[in-house]
Amino acid sequence: MHELYQSYPDGKIDVEKEQALVEVYGSLIWQFPVYWFNCTPLMKQWFDDVLTYGWAYGSRGTQLKDRKIGLAVSMGSLEQDYQASYDLTAVLRPYEMTLHYVKADYQGAFSLFGANTDVSLVTNTPQAINQSAADYIKFLNTF
Repeated sequence: MHELYQSYPDGKIDVEKEQALVEVYGSLIWQFPVYWFNCTPLMKQWFDDVLTYGWAYGSRGTQLKDRKIGLAVSMGSLEQDYQASYDLTAVLRPYEMTLHYVKADYQGAFSLFGANTDVSLVTNTPQAINQSAADYIKFLNTF
């Protein structure tokens, strides 16, 4: 687990350090809360700064090529709130497109809904949380 806000409280990302860290692992999970249908500002900055031409993409940018990468996201609203005009797939499409662009092997997404709602006190019971944790472990084991 690598926590960006803990590693970079000043928001200044060490690009070479991050790229070296990514290179150490065969598979990656990009885990973040979805806030206003996007990742956190520091995660977005990480994508912008770390996924550079010549490293992540371009004729010599092959560091993510064929690498298994998945997403793990927490959604503030309940799952049914993402059904009317859009769904989780639509919300996560930019990340899927990014992974396709860098030729990574996108493994899909694990999601937890209702992380920020009053209803979550009812829906995220200890049993539901335990089931979600078991489902997350199962997702991780597919890598």
